[in-house]
Formats: sequence, C-alpha cells, structure tokens
Amino acid sequence: MRQDDRVTDDRATESSAPVPEPADMREQYATGGLSETELPAAPMDQFALWFKEAARDGDAVHEPNAMVVSTADAAGRPSSRTVLLKGFDERGFVFFTNYESRKARELDANPHVSLLFPWHAVARQVIVSGTAERVAREETVAYFRTRPHGSQLGAWASAQSSMLASRTELDRAYADLASRYPEGEQVPVPPHWGGYRVRPRAVEFWQGRADRLHDRLRYVWDEGDRSWRVERLSP
Repeated sequence: MRQDDRVTDDRATESSAPVPEPADMREQYATGGLSETELPAAPMDQFALWFKEAARDGDAVHEPNAMVVSTADAAGRPSSRTVLLKGFDERGFVFFTNYESRKARELDANPHVSLLFPWHAVARQVIVSGTAERVAREETVAYFRTRPHGSQLGAWASAQSSMLASRTELDRAYADLASRYPEGEQVPVPPHWGGYRVRPRAVEFWQGRADRLHDRLRYVWDEGDRSWRVERLSP
C-alpha cells in the first residue's frame, strides 16, 4: 500500500468513528473547593489570584485572558464574542476594539455587559456583570503603541463587523497600509479604535466540584454601604 493510500484509509477510519451524543458527555470535576473564609474583601483581589494561577498553568489554560463579552442592543437582543482582556485593576476590566463594531455600538446604546472567563481546564469560571465606559484616549494610545506592527495595521484595515465582498478586499486594504507604513514606521492610532473598561457590579467565582455540587461565590456591590458583600449560590 502506498503512503498516500494509508493516509486516506486513516482519515476514513477517523471519519467513521462514532461521535458521542452531547447528553453522554460528562466530566467529573475532582478539584478542591472554594470557601467564603478564603476570599479577600474585594473581587479584583480574588480575580488577580485566580488569574495568576491560570496564567502560571499555561499548558492547561490556553489564553487565560480570553473572555466572552456579551452585550445587548437597545431592544435587548444579545450577542457574544471572545475578546482578549488587556488589563485589570480595582477599577475594572479593560479590552480594546473598533468603536464602530457591533459590540461597541451596542455598548454605546446599552452599557450593561457580561464577561465570562471559561477556564475549563482547571474547572473554574469567573462571571462579571457590570457597565462599560470608554477609557481615556491617552490610555488607548499607550496600549496601541505596545501592539505588534501587523496588529496596528490590522486595526486600520478592518472595518470590524461590516460586510466584506471577499477576503481579497481585506487583504488588499492591509497590503496598501503595509506599503504606506512599513515596519519601523509609526502607525497612527485610528480615531475609531479604543478601549472599554467594565466596572463590575457583581463578580461570581465558580469552582467545579464532584457530582455537580459546584461552589459558586458571588461578590455584589452594595451601593448603600459602598462595600462588597459575598453570597453563596446554589449550583
């Protein structure tokens, strides 16, 4: 048998293998628990701890800064996408995007937003509910200068969320920009591109446990007391 025949046979065998039904897919989480007594006073401190652990275990958690950003338009119709977290502190979580994209248009109409960090490999999730606001322009400029040259050009080339006639249209726009701003030449910051900061009002820390009896501890901001309280949710 020729080598290419064996490759074809292997592919045929793989494609004929039975695909498990979603209802039959089960993962038993054999992880430690999460107790109220372990939590710091503020959710960003707890997030920093878990993020550090997820980033340190990079072989298990791919792109721990990847988060699902869920928005809704003025009529309440939701949409979600994966975005990369680019900073966090006591003020909230920061990401950058095209201000003319769908997510940005929805945030401008309805600033309520949800973030989800799905760290499946370590049986953890962090779920943030809050409101988004644009960061200061100088913060956007400072971050843009740290981006690779190609990513800077990409911010100009892509009219994010708009219709494209073909991939060729996008590639041509990028090539034109690459000729105008070759490697080593400073790319101006697009006026339609910048950051959002999500100021949390609630942050849930979800730890997988055996038999689906997960630990769910949620920080909730109390506007009256100007402090965070912690509540345990049933799994």
